[in-house]
Amino acid sequence: MRILVIDGQGGGLGAQLVTRLKARLGPAVQIWAAGTNALATSAMLRAGADKAATGENAICYNASQADLILGPIGLLSANALMGEISPTIAGAVASSPARRILVPMSSCGVLIAGVGTQKLEELLDSAVELAAKEVAL
Repeated sequence: MRILVIDGQGGGLGAQLVTRLKARLGPAVQIWAAGTNALATSAMLRAGADKAATGENAICYNASQADLILGPIGLLSANALMGEISPTIAGAVASSPARRILVPMSSCGVLIAGVGTQKLEELLDSAVELAAKEVAL
């Protein structure tokens, strides 16, 4: 199974997801990283991603190849992450055949009704557990 982690800005969220996914799922899956910029991609590579690429085209192409996509909720919203998520990226993530596990973050400018004020650590743990269930299918 190919898991694609997408992130932007400094790549902190993506790096944490990669680290947790590697620890939980081990070598049973390939974890690919796609960053909107080189800094984000580099952070995810240092965290242990198996492969990585940078930029709009890389994100769009790999979203179409992934079985599972993880990242911030802003991936579905054009111009999120301070403009790093282009309409093309948002469309590619939204129309990907992959299952998507997205972490709700108010910094993306998207508020989700029913989601409490969980700490980022709890949200990341939840995202990884959902990914583990998807892998087990």
